[in-house]
Amino acid sequence: MRVAVLTASDKGARGEREDRSAEVIKEMVAEIGGEVVAYDVVPDEKELLVEKLLEYADEKRVDLILTTGGTGLSPRDVTPEATHEVVEKVIPGIPEAMRAKGLEYTPHAMLSRAVAGSRGKTLIINLPGSPRAVRENLEVVLPAIPHALEILQGRGGECARHPEK
Repeated sequence: MRVAVLTASDKGARGEREDRSAEVIKEMVAEIGGEVVAYDVVPDEKELLVEKLLEYADEKRVDLILTTGGTGLSPRDVTPEATHEVVEKVIPGIPEAMRAKGLEYTPHAMLSRAVAGSRGKTLIINLPGSPRAVRENLEVVLPAIPHALEILQGRGGECARHPEK
């Protein structure tokens, strides 16, 4: 599985903050056979985020793009808007599951505006910016990612657990 990690962080892009969330992502995707083949830190600018998402999906043709940062309520948080601009299909169950699990830890999880979707054969998932929240969210979605990619890329069968009788 070829993975791209895109960090949205003004301070990170200026070299003022270490990107510990990306390290968590790299470690966790390796557990399901993922290899990070592209990684960038960009400022919280919608146009730059859109440009990178399109590059990863359309040019590099990665299987999975995981973004970190920019999913909150700050005026500079624009990752969901950039993601909506590039996805062809929205997959609401992924961020719904992440928010539901997050509510077990903090009521602030309901403030996340993270989205997920697909563009071509690429799955795109927005994650929060903090390393702890990235870990908590990825623990929820990682088990479903291989199957999601199989279906998205036409390599898998039905999504149902049991066939209809």
